[in-house]
Amino acid sequence: MSVSLDELISESKEKVILFNEDRLLRAFNFAARKHLGQVRQTGEPYISHVINVAYFLASWGVDQASIEAALLHDTPDMSKVAIEELREQFGDDVADLIDGVTRVGKVQLRGSHDSEFLENLRRMFVSMAQDIRVVLIRLADRLHNVATLEGVALSKQKRIALETLEVYAPLAERLGMGKLKGELEDLAFPYIFPEEYEWVMEVARPHFKYSEINVSDIIQKIRQQLVKQGVKAKVEGRPKRKYSLYKKLLRPEINRDINLIHDLMAVRVITTDTTSCYSALGIIHQYWKPAPNLGISDFIAQPKPNGYRSIHTKVFDNKGNIVEIQIRSEEMHQQAEYGAAAHFAYAQAKMSGASGEKLKKGLAFKIDDKLAWVKQLVSWQQMVSNSSESFHQFKLDALAHHIYVFSPNGDVYDLPENSTPVDFAFGVHSDLGQYIHTAMVNSRVVSLDTPLKSGDVVEIHKTKNKKKPNRGWLTFVKTAKARSEIKKLSAEK
Repeated sequence: MSVSLDELISESKEKVILFNEDRLLRAFNFAARKHLGQVRQTGEPYISHVINVAYFLASWGVDQASIEAALLHDTPDMSKVAIEELREQFGDDVADLIDGVTRVGKVQLRGSHDSEFLENLRRMFVSMAQDIRVVLIRLADRLHNVATLEGVALSKQKRIALETLEVYAPLAERLGMGKLKGELEDLAFPYIFPEEYEWVMEVARPHFKYSEINVSDIIQKIRQQLVKQGVKAKVEGRPKRKYSLYKKLLRPEINRDINLIHDLMAVRVITTDTTSCYSALGIIHQYWKPAPNLGISDFIAQPKPNGYRSIHTKVFDNKGNIVEIQIRSEEMHQQAEYGAAAHFAYAQAKMSGASGEKLKKGLAFKIDDKLAWVKQLVSWQQMVSNSSESFHQFKLDALAHHIYVFSPNGDVYDLPENSTPVDFAFGVHSDLGQYIHTAMVNSRVVSLDTPLKSGDVVEIHKTKNKKKPNRGWLTFVKTAKARSEIKKLSAEK
């Protein structure tokens, strides 16, 4: 994909609040002069790269300053432009963003030492805690780089793809940017696992074709039923992401059998408000029966910690197939697609009454409770040494795939994949970790090292008296909090 300046302006006019075309053109002209004669490895003029990065940010609905900074973000490195010159020309907000993007640098996994990687990652999270837009610009930059990876030397392709898959895609997921996470994974997939990619495409092709035909029929029927009942909604189909499909096929319970996957083509119902979501759910269940044991996941009543809200239900269609239907409001859909970039970073600030001046100065882009995990990672990293153990633990807490489990009261907890009831206990409160007697998952007693899965309901049965944690738990816990608390408490006299 390559976009023009006119397309960038058009997208900005549509999506960006307080957009100023003259300011954008001034930033573009400055960047065009500084990048004159510079060519990317793809053979395109370098200016095309920064236009595309700016376009992604505009499409996410981020602010004017971010788009200007995107156009200018490579001038310090590529053209040796001083930050102070950018500050004088474009103001403090834009200059600070470019400085932040430059300081974050590139997080390199391959060919770097653990300590280097940890420091780069720490800089990224410190920057996020100060201004979320710095990392949004870096994510947009990575999206265009990996989308044009075919033009990069073969020796670099796999490293860049691995960085994308292991750092940037998980980071997008933590920020609630589901669309970006899926795009990054699918773009990196064929460069890292070319044989597996070909296998998935071959296996999935006939199933996708059948699902597309089947889902088109379902979409029409849902639209008809919603109109009859007076519920306003858009209904659309969404094919499953290729890398997500690959990961799902590898699960032991699936064992590479694509017939056991029910969301090859998920149906989305996008309504006007929350009440209409539940009305739509009732109408759908009148017409199609829910699949037993697969259940309904209500992430509206119990949102995921990254802000994701939606109702997921799996139903039998009229041909005996199981189809997943996702129901959400337009606001929830924007949050699910663009996460921190759209809802948290700007729209939420606007809805909560942030002044135009505050928005212009970037003060509406500070981390709040929705992304408290960023501050936790920053403060935790500052307390640990650069040992190999701390490196892997920080990487796990920051970038591992995360699951969402529930307490018996319905509270949602965000934990790294394969976390255990012990991780859950310390996640609830460090005191609870000192009263663990037994654990129950989905009303069944389990061992304390049992890996948890998304959607599990976890309950800790407490001892009467506080006791020291078992140091043997260190062999299976996943979270930094559990590890540090176990070490500290078990060492106390």
